Amino acid sequence: MTVRITRRRAITVLAAAAGLSLLAKTNQAQARLIRWEGTTLGAPSTIQLYHTDEAKARAALDAAQAELARLEGIFSIFRPDSALSALNRDGVLTDAPAEFVELVSHAKDLAAISDGAFDPTIQPVWRLYLSHFTAATVDPAGPSRKDLDAALALVDWRGIEIDAAARRVALARPGMALTLNARAQGYITDKVAEVLRAHGFSQMLVDMGEPRALSTKPDGSAWRIGIANPADQSKAVTSVDVVDKCVSTSGGYGTVFDEAGRFSHIVDPRTGLTAPAMVGVTVIADTATIADGVATALILAPEDKRQHILRAAGALQAIFVTPDGVTATVTA
Repeated sequence: MTVRITRRRAITVLAAAAGLSLLAKTNQAQARLIRWEGTTLGAPSTIQLYHTDEAKARAALDAAQAELARLEGIFSIFRPDSALSALNRDGVLTDAPAEFVELVSHAKDLAAISDGAFDPTIQPVWRLYLSHFTAATVDPAGPSRKDLDAALALVDWRGIEIDAAARRVALARPGMALTLNARAQGYITDKVAEVLRAHGFSQMLVDMGEPRALSTKPDGSAWRIGIANPADQSKAVTSVDVVDKCVSTSGGYGTVFDEAGRFSHIVDPRTGLTAPAMVGVTVIADTATIADGVATALILAPEDKRQHILRAAGALQAIFVTPDGVTATVTA
């Protein structure tokens, strides 16, 4: 059995802090860095927060962790008590949390914009790949075409029924299921950032799987974020400087099902085939919610559709990389 999971840790933060303290401005109190580390939906997560009052900063981080836990209770596909698991189990969710309705609506909109290159109902096919490659006896050729076609018959973003006023989300056919992994980490990043800002903090890097930079570092410099090499995520092929932006990367190397790396976790909803493991795309946008989903859509979209998706979804730039470096840059 070979399922190598790195949870899409495709971004490496470079020089996020040049030390434990910096002067925010002349004659102001010294701004110090406090760092939190944890996980979000299984992905490594960090918060880097500059402060002048450690007690206040720790209280803000406690509130951020509480918000993270609350949202994981809504969006986790692994927790049987989550809102997402309830929808996938029962086919309908009534009294859905407002955040759930909002994010599913966002996901459905992106599916329409991308002509189905992004489709949150891909979960039955993903489950097929997982069960195939974790079986006692594994065919290295992957799932059969017959099994893929049966799973693909359950994939159709148009079958997501949303009644926002009634807070009701339903799936059109038995066996359909959603995954929000290509959206929820970004959404949680934005929500956690809102909590920290509400506590009076503005200079920080919030990364719940998708790093979002708020303001600058205290010395006025931008946050530098490295775009990882798909073949070695400890190394960057290039980097970007960001202020008040999010950077999200999607790449098949995040989860590889087989030793040869032929089958990745990013599945094309139109064919059932998986994206190449050694290709990544990084999207820069104003929010992590936008950047997260668009990155997944673009790695599967035809080249001539990339700019349209980027613009229509509200993102700013996409950078495509392989182990050899940057292969293309698309600007909205």
